[in-house]
Amino acid sequence: MEPFVVIFLFCLLIGAVVGFLAGLLGIGGGLIIVPILLHLLITELSLELTQAMPMAIATSLFTIILTGFSASRTHYKLGNVDWFITGWSGLGIALGAVLGAQLASNIPGQMLKSIFAFLVFGIACYMLFGKRKASEQEASKSRLTGVGLFAGFLSSLMGIGGGSIMVPSLVWFNISIKKAIGCASVCGVVIAIFGSLSFVQAGWNSTQLPDYSFGYVYLPAAVGIVITSVLTAGVGARVSQKLDTSVLKKVFAGFLTLVSLFMLFG
Repeated sequence: MEPFVVIFLFCLLIGAVVGFLAGLLGIGGGLIIVPILLHLLITELSLELTQAMPMAIATSLFTIILTGFSASRTHYKLGNVDWFITGWSGLGIALGAVLGAQLASNIPGQMLKSIFAFLVFGIACYMLFGKRKASEQEASKSRLTGVGLFAGFLSSLMGIGGGSIMVPSLVWFNISIKKAIGCASVCGVVIAIFGSLSFVQAGWNSTQLPDYSFGYVYLPAAVGIVITSVLTAGVGARVSQKLDTSVLKKVFAGFLTLVSLFMLFG
């Protein structure tokens, strides 16, 4: 079986899982997509880490465009999207996403892999031990733009939708958890669009990338993930309305800890 077919089939399964989690938790599937896709690109296509790592991140961001749109549409119908929040956050996110993608395209693969692992571990620790504290400050235009800039930069650097950063930040500004998840889903689409386009541009003239590449985006993987993730993202968003996600967040945080250790030592 051709390597690109193997990757496509694996990514159908990955997409079903990450789409559900994106809708349920407002967390981009990149936390799962990037390490698994990195492994597939190295083992199936025999890519060097220098090419495989930015490709895994770029492909993850590309898939979040449609996955995030599906989850965002459901959250919008449920009344969980505030356009003042998403609009001003989106300004910072757009700039941060471009900067993060450009940095990820120009640093050594091993360094990028280590950065990803440490950031994933930090997110896992926050999910396990962090407390949702509310601030006395309001979510002003400048504060939302600043949060968006920070979230966009880190999310594009990691290939994630940004929910793990945006959700706790918005909750800190006294925004309800359900509305924070809904707004984070919309913001994730902005991150994905600007970040993935920047990765496409960065890898456009590279002669070391495999067939079926669109810049740094690997299309067989992207198509496989999108096919199933857009179906399950809406399901996850609906379930989030009825479920106390605190237990699931702790289980997911434990999984992320294993992912970070694998990325560091695997």
